[in-house]
Amino acid sequence: MHFIKMHGIGNDYIYVDEFLYKAPVDIGDAARLASDRHTGIGGDGLVLIDHSDIADVKMRSFNRDGSEGRMAGNSIRSVGKYVYDRGILPKTTLTVETASGVHTLTLYTRDGAVTLCGVTMGRADFTAASLPALTDKVELVNTPIEVGGKTYTVTCLSVGNPHCVVFDDRIDALDLEVLGPQFEHAPLFPERINTEFVRVVNRNMLKMRVYERGNGETPACGTGACAVAVRRPARALRRR
Repeated sequence: MHFIKMHGIGNDYIYVDEFLYKAPVDIGDAARLASDRHTGIGGDGLVLIDHSDIADVKMRSFNRDGSEGRMAGNSIRSVGKYVYDRGILPKTTLTVETASGVHTLTLYTRDGAVTLCGVTMGRADFTAASLPALTDKVELVNTPIEVGGKTYTVTCLSVGNPHCVVFDDRIDALDLEVLGPQFEHAPLFPERINTEFVRVVNRNMLKMRVYERGNGETPACGTGACAVAVRRPARALRRR
């Protein structure tokens, strides 16, 4: 398998350029085998870069366990850098098709290479149905839920993929190898969930640990960073 290895803030993925090479037929199994850090290439998953009929380029992302993801913030930035730096799409504004829709990238370059990439993530969706979640509540905002026999106050939302945000003053002490799977596989979330454990450092800084569905704990998560920072629109607050 011909591949490229890239990372965004340490969130590393294996990329296959399908403009040049075809990915294996069983891409889920290939993602699981290739992502193994002991017997494979090693990474947080596998991403395919391909032609799109509705955007400049198409991205499909697969998690470490072989399941397909809907959106990956760090991966889409890496795709933007790859197609620009390789001359595939030599323009600084481009669109990328994903399983969660089309996103626009703004690329900032220096000496012919991308140094920064901004992503238009779209509107955050706070409805429980967007996750989905098995609840009669319209939203899960500052809502107590029980996970692993303990009650946590959470806020859940979708930013192209589903997230559950938990604020805690001692996130470094959390055992995410135990706690992460309890959230990911909680009966409340039939399609599993990404979970962010967040400490407010000051007015301008949050510290986050993330447990991604299908991947486990990762060094960073672009959509997770958006999920912890987004503010619910004021209109939704008034409706409550």
